[in-house]
Amino acid sequence: MLLKSAMNGTTLVIRVAEDRIDAAGAIQFKERMRALLETPSQRVILDLSDVHFLDSSGLGAVVAVMKLLGPERRLELSGLNSTVEKVFRLTRMDTIFTIHPALAEGLRDAG
Repeated sequence: MLLKSAMNGTTLVIRVAEDRIDAAGAIQFKERMRALLETPSQRVILDLSDVHFLDSSGLGAVVAVMKLLGPERRLELSGLNSTVEKVFRLTRMDTIFTIHPALAEGLRDAG
């Protein structure tokens, strides 16, 4: 699972450079995220703009990462295409996560 990270001020931006997060890659996704989250930051934005498919295992992995961060750090999402956004909406996870239309909006909305 290829993930790319960079700091933008106090925000850690992690881009999923894969077209899918599914059962085959969910464990590797969580392991890579765990390693990247060791970087201190106030916020974490997960850029999903390259992801075109997310199944229930992928959704579970994203939720697990959110729980791993705990209450002191937020996991925000950006760049969801219509298919991925529908998974979050149908499972009501869109009410749990802050979702930005694009990374630029997420960075601009830093609070």
